Amino acid sequence: MGTDTNDSQPLADVTVLELGNIVAGPFASVMLADLGAEVVKVERPGSGDVLRSAGEAGPPMFDALNRNKRSIELDLKSDAGREAFLDLADRADVVVENLGPGVADRLGIGYDELSERNSELVYLSIKGFLDGPYGDRAGMDVVAEAMSGLMSMTGEPGRKPVRVGTSIADMGAAMYGVMGVLVALRERERTGEGRRVDGPLFEAVASWMGYWITYADRYGRDHPSLGASHPTWALYDVFRVGDQDDWLFLGVTTERHWPALCRAIDREDLLADERFDTSQSRLDHKAELTETVAEELRDRDRESVLAALLAEDVPAAPVNDPSDLVDDDHLDAVDLLAEFDSAEDGQSLQTVMTPVHGDGIAPAQRLDPPELGEHTEEILRTAGLDDDAIAALRNRGAFGSE
Repeated sequence: MGTDTNDSQPLADVTVLELGNIVAGPFASVMLADLGAEVVKVERPGSGDVLRSAGEAGPPMFDALNRNKRSIELDLKSDAGREAFLDLADRADVVVENLGPGVADRLGIGYDELSERNSELVYLSIKGFLDGPYGDRAGMDVVAEAMSGLMSMTGEPGRKPVRVGTSIADMGAAMYGVMGVLVALRERERTGEGRRVDGPLFEAVASWMGYWITYADRYGRDHPSLGASHPTWALYDVFRVGDQDDWLFLGVTTERHWPALCRAIDREDLLADERFDTSQSRLDHKAELTETVAEELRDRDRESVLAALLAEDVPAAPVNDPSDLVDDDHLDAVDLLAEFDSAEDGQSLQTVMTPVHGDGIAPAQRLDPPELGEHTEEILRTAGLDDDAIAALRNRGAFGSE
């Protein structure tokens, strides 16, 4: 289905058809693409992925999630468009879709239909819920965050619940889905048969909330929302340092960290304070300790405090904005910054690639995000169609109305 592969990458011999929209499906397939898979993004004629035109945030989200892919326009509600899709699916290793519940089956492109034609196909279906009491509900990121308990644990105690600052449920479902795809591809080597795998939003986030679910089961009550703190350790929070918008995280999680912190902030006198003598006593006097350290740091320079903490091996980090990661030295040094030209206007941009690394395993940026339908004819020719066959599909409405 294409020639833009990197033969040195582990998934270079895998072809993927993506019926993805917004975050979950595209994130799953971009992970596969970063590791060498050839991904063909199937988009609705004339409009494509919703993110292409979703206000200010849409285009950069589209670019970040749809690098390393090619785009084909197909009207899957037309007979010709569906036939073209089925021909491509016959040659694919993986299909990724995050359409609404039942939509793929109604279009005649669900797993049962495709697997009858291509028994080796691995089919990833990303939905809000697995098939159960909630299975027919429409799923979206914030629904999963709310229902899983994540939202209630996020934010400051006593204030309204808030969502995480990225599409964490969509991405979690995609990650579990890709794990399932890789397992299914491995199983295919043994059995010769593909299979369907699921990527559920709600269950993905519920699994991450596992220890808080166990906590509630043990004590018969929920833990309050955490802000940036943690109930296990007394000094584990973010502190304003210097300027109004400069924040620093630091964590004292071992007995070694406490004297190291006191040395770093020139307050070794605190070591003689019995309230802070042990991990338990610090936890018993958490409010006093947090306020003491907050007062000490408030008028200092963040960079010098951070340097002193890191020199003493105290866990600490600046609270960065996303803009701080543009041209980040570390991400650049480990070859995880992808540079590409935007599909919207050709502007040169950056994002972070899939961080799967190991001996002979690394992501790579190969293709710019595609313009809508940019590779339609190229993809069909690679699938064996000549100009006359492509023209016939066009005349039958496979690519939408002119």
